[in-house]
Amino acid sequence: MSLKTLVKLYRVAKGKEKVAIAWKLVHEAARYSNHEPYWEFLKENFEVRADEIKDVLRFLEGRGELQIKRSIDGKRLYVSTLKDIRENPVRLDRWLRLTSRRRPMR
Repeated sequence: MSLKTLVKLYRVAKGKEKVAIAWKLVHEAARYSNHEPYWEFLKENFEVRADEIKDVLRFLEGRGELQIKRSIDGKRLYVSTLKDIRENPVRLDRWLRLTSRRRPMR
């Protein structure tokens, strides 16, 4: 799905569906995180504004699903967070939660 479509779906979704769509949107946006300047690249190619992606990241951070990187002075580093997600799609603590739910094999 395109970024623009995912943004539209995110706006109208509610509950668990909104979280799932938000993650899809973040992973799709992270695919292009190496393009410079990032926000202008999204605007020109996908017609997606920076505020829309930032809103999704803040939403996931508010739900405890994600932690946005911060600079020394406390500013949020959205693009660095997306680059990290692109390089490491599943964090170790999340991977451990996924594997700990599995039933042991006999």
